[in-house]
Amino acid sequence: MAKKDYYEVLGVGKSASKDEIKSAYRKLALKYHPDRNKGDKASEEKFKEASEAYHVLSDNKRKANYDQFGHAAFQGGQGGGFQGFEDFDFSSSFSDIFDDFFGDFMGGSSGGRGRRSSNRYTKGNDLRYDLTINLEDAFKGLDKNIQFTNYKKCSTCSGSGAEPGSKPAKCDYCRGSGKIRSSQGFFTLQQTCPQCNGYGEYINKPCKPCSGNGKIQTQEKLSVKIPKGVDDGTRIRLSGKGEAGIRGGSAGDLYLFISVDEHEIFKRSNEHLLIDLPVSTTDAILGASIELPSIDGKKILLKIPAGTQHGKQFRIKGKGMPLIRKNIFGDLYVRIITEVPVSLNKRQKEIMEEFRSLEKENDSPLLSSFFKKVSKFLKS
Repeated sequence: MAKKDYYEVLGVGKSASKDEIKSAYRKLALKYHPDRNKGDKASEEKFKEASEAYHVLSDNKRKANYDQFGHAAFQGGQGGGFQGFEDFDFSSSFSDIFDDFFGDFMGGSSGGRGRRSSNRYTKGNDLRYDLTINLEDAFKGLDKNIQFTNYKKCSTCSGSGAEPGSKPAKCDYCRGSGKIRSSQGFFTLQQTCPQCNGYGEYINKPCKPCSGNGKIQTQEKLSVKIPKGVDDGTRIRLSGKGEAGIRGGSAGDLYLFISVDEHEIFKRSNEHLLIDLPVSTTDAILGASIELPSIDGKKILLKIPAGTQHGKQFRIKGKGMPLIRKNIFGDLYVRIITEVPVSLNKRQKEIMEEFRSLEKENDSPLLSSFFKKVSKFLKS
């Protein structure tokens, strides 16, 4: 029985592009896949027929021979004597299509069998540096010199790992693909080549200064800029300041993790600051003007009105922390902590007794209201 035209099998014209040929085969391979049509010999034959057609038309050289000689191009002793399909691996052909389906999702690149592993130009590792600063530095921002251990690109081999003047050799175990395939039934499993670790090549003349690693350990010094307003736990990314990549891959990043020490006066809540201000009983009763420090180093005069209660908060706008990279500031909240005097002398006690005798019910409205409620509760 004469073989069907390969273009007819795939349902494409002779001018079809590689992508169109691949797309046509992809649809047929899924439709007639033996696992989806168990025991259906007709579907199995159509699958093999489509795979054979794709094997030829997906390769420029084989396609050109087919366009010139037809099926005779692949029959031994005819039309130039090209190799036939007695040993054609249909499962491997479908595996290539399977790779095309899932390669992009797994971080691979298109190109079918023999393609380079993505490990070949692996990005370098990211690094972490923990930096502790005080609240004043977080308010003002600062330039900080840091030192850390890093792996930089070897200057002798420019990161290739190979001795100058030499080149890495193609791995003969995986034939440069970086992957090894093994068949289990109809399907083909793929794993990283154990000889070249997925690079598709190996270095037979390693660079001496870096021992073939392509990078050298160094103590790196770096000046970093900490912006105004950073908070405890802020993370700053310095692109390309991490470890050098493998065999010419891009460098990783350096991450600064900021810790801000607790302050002895100010407490922080996001962009706002809080001060607990101790006030004497007499100042709370009579009122006072108290000078306070500000995080910017200036002084603030706070007027406390007469009769200020314990726990009362005063808000001073714009005297908190700056927002990162914005000309906006939080507020300063001053919370009054009324302190009752201890260890009174005789005269002080006499004055306080006299004051108590002069107190009126409306002098302490909260106290009076509370005891009215207590009295009502006890009578019920």
